[in-house]
Amino acid sequence: MITVHHLNNSRSQRVLWLLEELGLPYEVVRYQRNAQTMLAPPELRAVHPLGKSPVIVDGDCTVAESGAIIEYLVDKYDQGVLRPPAGTPEKRRWTYFLHYAEGSMMPPLLMKLIFDRVETAPAPFFVRPIARGIAQKVKANYIGPQLRQHLDYLEAELGKHTWFAGEEFSAADIQMSFPLEAAGARAGLDTAAYPRLTAFLQRIHARPAYQRALEQGGPYELLR
Repeated sequence: MITVHHLNNSRSQRVLWLLEELGLPYEVVRYQRNAQTMLAPPELRAVHPLGKSPVIVDGDCTVAESGAIIEYLVDKYDQGVLRPPAGTPEKRRWTYFLHYAEGSMMPPLLMKLIFDRVETAPAPFFVRPIARGIAQKVKANYIGPQLRQHLDYLEAELGKHTWFAGEEFSAADIQMSFPLEAAGARAGLDTAAYPRLTAFLQRIHARPAYQRALEQGGPYELLR
């Protein structure tokens, strides 16, 4: 039995989704973020030294990091459905987007989250306008343009293919779901500007395996 150490409103939701797509039995151990810091609880360090989620345990094998978990599960359990054949253009795109999601797309999204909090965080009255001014400038001059560049790029990519790796749904789409849901929640991904990305999110949300994963994972604030 695979055990998923699942943190609410986190990347581990897509691991549950992958397991549902694969039709594998699993159990969920739930953890809640600290309401003030939004950080994972220290109990997760008993599972992995960094105390992060997702982490899965499969027999005597413990795997962390979303991309590594997806590769492990697909390598071991997929029957040629969620990964294109080796040596094909689709496989190269699959590998690219599996790494792009966290390596390129998530850093500016995380920076936006941090600077949004800097802008609104309580501070002494003489510091507050300085902190807000810096946060607003960083977002306007760097983070915002970076996010628009990524969203424009991804919108164009979905103009070439139905899914990120090609014409068939794959685990690359599962990996890409989290940054795009985050962009929809807080980074300007809207239907008017990005109709293909919006349609992608609608398609994945309609998948039965996605819906079952939501039932297993519990409330998912990124969808609001």
